[in-house]
Formats: sequence, C-alpha cells, structure tokens
Amino acid sequence: MPVWLQAGAWGLIAGSALVVGALFAWFLDVPRAVTASVMAFGSGVLISALSFDLVDDAEKTGGLVATAVGFLGGAVVYVLLNVALARRGARHRKRSGEEQPSEADQPGSGTAIAIGALLDGIPESVVLGLSLLGGGGVGVPVLAAIFISNIPEGLSSSAGMKRHGRSAGYVFGVWTGIAVASGLAGLLGALLLEGASPQAIAVITAVAAGAILAMVADTMIPEAFERTHLYAGLIATLGFLVAFSIERAG
Repeated sequence: MPVWLQAGAWGLIAGSALVVGALFAWFLDVPRAVTASVMAFGSGVLISALSFDLVDDAEKTGGLVATAVGFLGGAVVYVLLNVALARRGARHRKRSGEEQPSEADQPGSGTAIAIGALLDGIPESVVLGLSLLGGGGVGVPVLAAIFISNIPEGLSSSAGMKRHGRSAGYVFGVWTGIAVASGLAGLLGALLLEGASPQAIAVITAVAAGAILAMVADTMIPEAFERTHLYAGLIATLGFLVAFSIERAG
C-alpha cells in the first residue's frame, strides 16, 4: 500500500475516536467530573507525545533553531485562528456543560464550533502522515496519544452540544466529517511531503507540534480543570506516564 494511502487510513482511524467519544456522550449520561478527568488524562498523553516524539525528533533532525521557530510559529497560527473562531462562538467548543452557546444565543456558533473542531484535529493528522515518511511505519506512540486524547475531546464537546439542543445529525455530522478530514490531512501530509528533505519534515513536524500544544492549553486543560480542580494535575501526570511508557516500550 502506498505511504500516502496508509497515512490517510491512520488519520481516519485516529479521527474516528472523536465519533466514539460522541457516541458515549449521546447515549450515556456521563458525569461531568468523569468527562473532565478523561480530558485531563488526554492532555497528559498529548503533552508526552509532543515532548518525547515530535519535538525531540524534529530537533534531532532539523536543529534547535529551526525547531524552535516552527514550534512557535505553529502555536501563533493556531492561537490567531482560535481567537477569530472564539469571537464567533467556538471559544468553549470542548466544554461539556453550559458554556457552549446555542444557535439562538449566537447565530453562526454551530459553524464556528465545527470549524474549530476541524482546526484542532488537522495538526494531529498531519503529524501522523509525516511519521510514515521515514519508512519505519506509523509512529505508534503518537497514534496512541492522538486516539486516546480524541475520545475525551469528542465526549466533552458532544455533551455540551447536546445540552444546548444541537441535533444528532449535527453532532455526528461534525465528528464524522472531521474524522474524514483527518484522514485526508494525513494523506495530503504524506503525499505532498514525500521526497522532502528531513529538515523540511522536521520543521513542519515542529509547526504541527506547536499548534497541538496551544490547542491542549487553550481548549482541553480548561475543561479538565473546571471539574477536577486540584486532581487535574495528577490525572494529567498519569496520562503523561502512560504515553511515555508506550513510547519507551515501542
């Protein structure tokens, strides 16, 4: 199977975890404290993957300066786009409670939330595609981190959507669409960068990593702390340790 097609398949698999989370939220009455705890765990998992896989590999290949510039650039671009979407109603898109606006409260917020969720997922999928270009297969620790963290993302956000009267068609349409888009992002990342220099791949990996870290801090950690408070740090630490153990065992 061509590398770009493998990248698309892995991106789709990782994105499908969002749909799994949405199913939990729609059909089960998951307590907000549980949702927030899983979100804290997912935050720790992603931070570990960023530290020991993405940024570390980018620095070893592309050097510290290029990695730092790419990492900061990815964060800046993400934050600017996130600020624009927040002003249109997507600020609390991962919140499971009453924070999300309804369409009646803020017209256009449904579209903003969908675009925001897409913004959150694209960097992760691009990273998966890039991990295949070295010829060693998909990066298992990164794939596991993205899949594990996507479940609470879909769970928390869908719970908030449901509370504000979003229809099942909207909720599952959003997450199914983003799962497909994640597959396409992974596919395009591998297809367009196949044959690129290791330094170029390292910089783009750093850009995606910066965007992911900004996403964790802006959208996941606030929901995690909202309900778990002083336990959020411990739960995030457990997530970090699990992802670190997967990386070392791989």
